[in-house]
Amino acid sequence: MKIFILIPFFLIFGITAAQESTASKQVSIFTMEVPQLKTTRKIWLYLPIGYETSTKKYPVIYMHDAQNLFDKKTSYAGEWNVDEKLDSLKAQVIVVGIENGGEKRIDELTPYKNEKYGGGETDKYLDFIVKTLKPEIDKKYRTKPNAKSTTIMGSSLGGLTSYYAVIKYPEVFGKAGVFSPAFWINRTEINDLTTNSKKLKVKIYFLCGDSEGNDDSMVKDLDHIELLLNTNRCYCLHLNKKVIIKGGHHNEKLWRDGFSNAILWLGY
Repeated sequence: MKIFILIPFFLIFGITAAQESTASKQVSIFTMEVPQLKTTRKIWLYLPIGYETSTKKYPVIYMHDAQNLFDKKTSYAGEWNVDEKLDSLKAQVIVVGIENGGEKRIDELTPYKNEKYGGGETDKYLDFIVKTLKPEIDKKYRTKPNAKSTTIMGSSLGGLTSYYAVIKYPEVFGKAGVFSPAFWINRTEINDLTTNSKKLKVKIYFLCGDSEGNDDSMVKDLDHIELLLNTNRCYCLHLNKKVIIKGGHHNEKLWRDGFSNAILWLGY
């Protein structure tokens, strides 16, 4: 496995780009081989304030679509401001963001093939996170590697993948932030997977807006998934929380505005 040197983000593009970048000094990136997908990928790393002077271990959040998490310069339609929000909360957590594969994003973040859109490569993508990326992060940084201290989070297709991840790897990911999940693209398979996952003990924070499309299918999908989860495990355990934002649209603003509350509910 080949890993390139860790470089502070503001040094990558030179002085001009540093002036335009909105990423904080807590953020750096490195490039890593992804043998499962036969490619390489940029990994964005956020270390909490005080990490360098501390000796303690930290929980870790793995997030998709890293281009949109920390920096307006690289985002498609606005960033999540993950670094600023975590700094403000003084959250003691490491965040590992995995860049999406551009035109291959729909393949990598769709667990099952869709007749119209294709996809179905999520198992390989998650295999990379679980067997290649996470071991390297746990080796190089002071982490709490157990499932209780490991979260996976994303939006849209990333929300779908995060939900799928906690069902497939509950021994790895004990928590998930599932924002505006694209359940529609694999609706039947995801519903069946949830129905058959009767011993799921992970914590899941669901978020979506009630104006994410031309209909209310997003809300209906979340309601149905919540019903299936509560059928399989006692609601009294309070292992899942669903937040519907009135007037919320399918965009980074919705996910940015909801990030802090999700982090706090998940225990950070």
